[in-house]
Amino acid sequence: MRDGLSATAAQGGNGAASQAVQHHPLRERWWRFMDLRVGIVPLPVHLVLIAAIVTTVLTTGKLSAELSPIIALLAVCSFTCMEIGQRIPIFRSIGGPVILVTFLPSWLVFSNVLPPSIVTPIVAFWKQSNFLYLFIPGIIVGSILSMDRKVLIGGFVRIFVPLAIGSVLAGVVGTAVGTLLGMGWFHTVFFVVIPVMSGGLGEGVIPLTIGYSEVMHQAAGDLLAQALPAVMLGNVCAIVFSGVLNAIGKRYPSLTGNGQLMRTGSDDLGSRSAHGPHDAHDAHDAHDAHGQAAKAIDATDIAAAGMIAVCLYFVGMLAQNTLGLPGPVMMLVLAVAAKIGFIFSPKLEAGAGVVYKFFATAVTYPLLFAIGVVITPWQKVVASFNVPTLVTIVATVLTLMATAFVVARRMNMHPIDAAIVVGTHSGMGGTGDVAILTAANRMRLMPFAQIATRIGGAITITLSLIVLARIV
Repeated sequence: MRDGLSATAAQGGNGAASQAVQHHPLRERWWRFMDLRVGIVPLPVHLVLIAAIVTTVLTTGKLSAELSPIIALLAVCSFTCMEIGQRIPIFRSIGGPVILVTFLPSWLVFSNVLPPSIVTPIVAFWKQSNFLYLFIPGIIVGSILSMDRKVLIGGFVRIFVPLAIGSVLAGVVGTAVGTLLGMGWFHTVFFVVIPVMSGGLGEGVIPLTIGYSEVMHQAAGDLLAQALPAVMLGNVCAIVFSGVLNAIGKRYPSLTGNGQLMRTGSDDLGSRSAHGPHDAHDAHDAHDAHGQAAKAIDATDIAAAGMIAVCLYFVGMLAQNTLGLPGPVMMLVLAVAAKIGFIFSPKLEAGAGVVYKFFATAVTYPLLFAIGVVITPWQKVVASFNVPTLVTIVATVLTLMATAFVVARRMNMHPIDAAIVVGTHSGMGGTGDVAILTAANRMRLMPFAQIATRIGGAITITLSLIVLARIV
């Protein structure tokens, strides 16, 4: 009886408390205000951070390059730019937020609108932490471990076909256009078309121009200055075209898998099918096990998945130092092997999916803003805007992605998603992949994008240096 009365009293107390909460309109208004967000940051928190940053800079003359102040600075700046980009009609449909977050800070640095007290700590943090190489493992390992195994295998095998055909046709069309516009076939091929498809900066155009330097006996810096604008403008074209494809996919849903590459299976992150069995015999047991694992996932599983990503990256870098293999590619191969071989439990795979979602949601735009400040010189961007170069690059990237779109339809792949993946072949490496996939709202395609960028770029560089050595 006492228990019953106690329960009744407790319910009554809870009910009274609930009534009390409901009868505080000022508090509810405040909560609604707190739920307004700039990007992922609650609006009141965003305003407080702005006030804190401005006050710190005005009173001390500088901002620390330590982690917490830099997180605050990059979050405030990047998500403000993102919100502006999302509110510009038409522009927002072609990747406007990504373009604004990446290139506006580049212009602000060039124009000295951003003071040294803001720019210097960002540059120092970028160089000291190199947090791009924490972001990429989180995205790649998280997305791979959260995929359907059959889709993963089929996608990696099939993406090479549209990638290879698209690269060849893009090279032919780009060379023809540049030559007709008076740039000469040699300059068009080796300083426009090849750099666009070289795989970015650090793993692409820099080793490419070093190879040029050895073959042509010219200064590598001068050659890099000629090739770099093509890489940057190719990246911009891929961002814009991916944004357009995303808009087309919304209008014609039959053409896209919304981040799923193959027409069969499911590679939705966090879905139950992402951990499906290989055969029907254990389908029921695996399905139930995954359902229980997904419900039981906690912070330790997420943290463990994060350490798995760090471990695979570390091993990949070790392979690069000892065997000469590209570290990100080796990391990708290890993650795929672990997924196919059932190395990690369903709980860890579900935790990896959360790691992926966190980096894709919270880190992407701050990362892009830092890229714009540190490694996107505005002068190089402007230098690429001459008519012959611009038209040639547009023709190259358009042919690359259009070919993938057409070929994918015959290979049981979603045309829009395949075209976006192949389009990353014309991006700026890992940073370009982030920008292009973010513009298309398809960050889950990152593993396939890494194949197109890293392996496709490596093949392009190797073949171009072989050809150059024979004709010079």
